[in-house]
Amino acid sequence: MISVTSLFDPIDTDLKILTDNLKKLIGARHPILGAAAEHLFGAGGKRIRPAIVLLVSRATMLDREITQRHRRLAEITEMIHTASLVHDDVVDEASVRRSVPTVNSLFDNRIAVLAGDFLFAQSSWYLANLDNLEVVKLLSEVIKDFAEGEILQGLNRFETNLSLESYLEKSYYKTASLIANSAKSACLLSEVSEETAKNLYAYGKNLGLAFQIVDDILDFTGSTEVLGKPAGSDLISGHITAPALYAIEEKPLLKTLIEREFSEDGDIEQALTIVRESNGIDRSRELASYHAKEAEKNLICLAPSDSRQSLIELADYVFNRLY
Repeated sequence: MISVTSLFDPIDTDLKILTDNLKKLIGARHPILGAAAEHLFGAGGKRIRPAIVLLVSRATMLDREITQRHRRLAEITEMIHTASLVHDDVVDEASVRRSVPTVNSLFDNRIAVLAGDFLFAQSSWYLANLDNLEVVKLLSEVIKDFAEGEILQGLNRFETNLSLESYLEKSYYKTASLIANSAKSACLLSEVSEETAKNLYAYGKNLGLAFQIVDDILDFTGSTEVLGKPAGSDLISGHITAPALYAIEEKPLLKTLIEREFSEDGDIEQALTIVRESNGIDRSRELASYHAKEAEKNLICLAPSDSRQSLIELADYVFNRLY
């Protein structure tokens, strides 16, 4: 399988600049925030979201050099993403992410919430300084979507009557909104046609949905080492994702186990077995494959370039994490 690093060859230098800038942007005015930032931005994430912004920027600028505003947009995107992860970890009471201790486990929940707030505030300040009202609106929407996604997820714990539409809506809020709106924002900074901007928004939305569905499948099929968290932890926490939704249609016993919140001995193991032995995982794969293919179609509007090719291959990469 192609590695994500080689996909980012066209923007290799851009990503190095991004990493250096992120640490500077947070600044170490306060030792704990400095330590949290160092920890977050040094945690070896794949930087997929800012990479998409940089690839879209290069694919739409072509023979022109990308601007400082494109670079800053990529940095803002990673800041917003990281802030959301910090808050996620507090809500989920997670002690590790990508096998690295979370901010809330290194410091405490209070500091983690404030560190997340600080990153959101910092990203909003840099966003305002881009002096592009349309981009400010798009990325402010993302911050609102994150909160809405978290609230929906919290309200729907152990809810077995969730529709697939509601699941996809929550997945849009939590994952796809940032990718879609930041890709569109990069187009606006490149001053391309409205049609191209719409297509790149749709690319980001489809890619983000494929990404989330694949993550939700891996929660059942991946190993604890690969996931960096216990396998099946979403279901155990009461988050009903696509594989479980499909499995409930097939095996009503799963509904009973979830609704009693796995209160009896062996409930969790039985629930995980039911999902793994049902068609839920295959049907979720088909759903992820559909969105990955749609994402590729959304790129037809771009002229051929190395960056466009990377965006196409990224859709394959997202889906192929399953294999």
